[in-house]
Amino acid sequence: MSSPFKTVAFHTLGCKLNFSESSSITRDFSNLGYSKVSFYDSADVYVINTCSVTENADKRARKIVRQISNRSPNAYIAMIGCYAQLKPDEISSIEGVNLVLGAHEKFNLPKQIEKYWDSNCTIVKNEEINIPLEFKPSFSIGDRTRTFLKIQDGCDYPCTYCTIPLARGKSRFGTVDEIIELVNNLASTDVEEIVLTGVNIGEFGKGEKYNFLTLLKALDQIDGISRYRISSIEPNLLTNEIIDFVANSNNILPHFHIPLQSGSDKILKLMKRRYISELYLDRVKYIRKRIPNACIGADVIVGFPDETDDDFNLTYTFLHDLDVNYFHVFTYSERENTEALYIENSIPLSVRSKRSKMLQILSEKKRVEFKEKNLNTINQVLFENEEDGILSG
Repeated sequence: MSSPFKTVAFHTLGCKLNFSESSSITRDFSNLGYSKVSFYDSADVYVINTCSVTENADKRARKIVRQISNRSPNAYIAMIGCYAQLKPDEISSIEGVNLVLGAHEKFNLPKQIEKYWDSNCTIVKNEEINIPLEFKPSFSIGDRTRTFLKIQDGCDYPCTYCTIPLARGKSRFGTVDEIIELVNNLASTDVEEIVLTGVNIGEFGKGEKYNFLTLLKALDQIDGISRYRISSIEPNLLTNEIIDFVANSNNILPHFHIPLQSGSDKILKLMKRRYISELYLDRVKYIRKRIPNACIGADVIVGFPDETDDDFNLTYTFLHDLDVNYFHVFTYSERENTEALYIENSIPLSVRSKRSKMLQILSEKKRVEFKEKNLNTINQVLFENEEDGILSG
C-alpha cells in the first residue's frame, strides 16, 4: 500500500552541492504526486539534507528535528546528507526521526519512504563509503534564475581536518556530454546563471581524455545561458589555461573562489594541503594580471592544532596583503576519524574565537572596499551572489 503522504518540505544545510541535490530529489517527489511546500508550513514529510563540515552543523540539524517535532508531532522526518552518512546511529536516536539514509540511498528517498512509511521504528539505510558510488547529476531549479549544477562529487584529497571523503566517497564526475545535455535543457527554462559545483571540481575528468577546461569550453558554446560561475576550485588545480579562458570568455564570470585555509606553510603541511602559500599567491597574481577586476574569494581555517601565534600572524599578514575581495572564516572544530585529532597542541576555544573575529573584521574591510570600487558593475552582481549565505563548495 502506498503512503498517504501528499506534501513534502525540505530544509538544506551546508553547501551548494547539497542545494542542487535537494532540488533534484524534490523533483523525484513531484513525479510521485507530492506537492512541495515551505519548510515553515505544515507538511506530511520533512526532509533535512544535512551537513557535517563543522560541529555547529551537527547541532543545527538536531535542533531542526526538535522544532519539527514540536510544530508537527505526526510528521514523517527523513534525514539525508553528510551527517546522516557519518553518524547514522546518532541521528536515529533523535526522537522524531523516522528514516536515515546514507550516501548510497539518498537519491532513492521517495521510494524508501513509500516502502517504510508505516514502520514503527526508525529505519536506517547506510553502507560503508568505500563501496563505489555512482555519480548522480543534479541541479537546482524553480526558486530563482540561478541554478547550482553538480558536475563532480566526492574527494580523493586526504586533508587531515576534513570528513567529506568519509561522507561522500571518492571523486567521481559526469561526462562532458552528460553535463552539456543537462545545460541544454536548462537553457530552455528561465535560468540565467549556472553555478558549477562539486566537492573538488578541478578534478573533473581526471584520468579521462577531457578535463574541467574542456567542459568550460563546451559550455561557452551553448546559447540560452547568460552566465556561468565557478563555485570553488583548489589553487593547485586552477591552471593558467583556465584563467586565460575565463579572461577571454563572455559567459564565464570573472569570479574565483580559491580555498587557502592557512597562510602558514607549516600549517598547510599539517593539513596535508597540496600547495604552499607561494603557489596560492602566484594564482592570485596571475588572475589580477589577466583579469584586473575579477572577484576573488578565499576560505581560511583558524585554530588548527599547533597553530602558534606566529603561524596565525603569518596567515593574517598574508591575507591582509593578498589582493582578494573577501574570505570565509571557519573556526577549526574537532571531527571524529580525522588525522588532525592526533596532532599535539590543541588551541583553546577562546583563542580560536579571537583569531576568527580578527579575520572576519579584515574580510569585512576588503568586502567594503570591493563594493565601493565596483558599484553598478558585473563584479557587484558576482559579489551579491557570493553573499547569499551559502557556503562555497
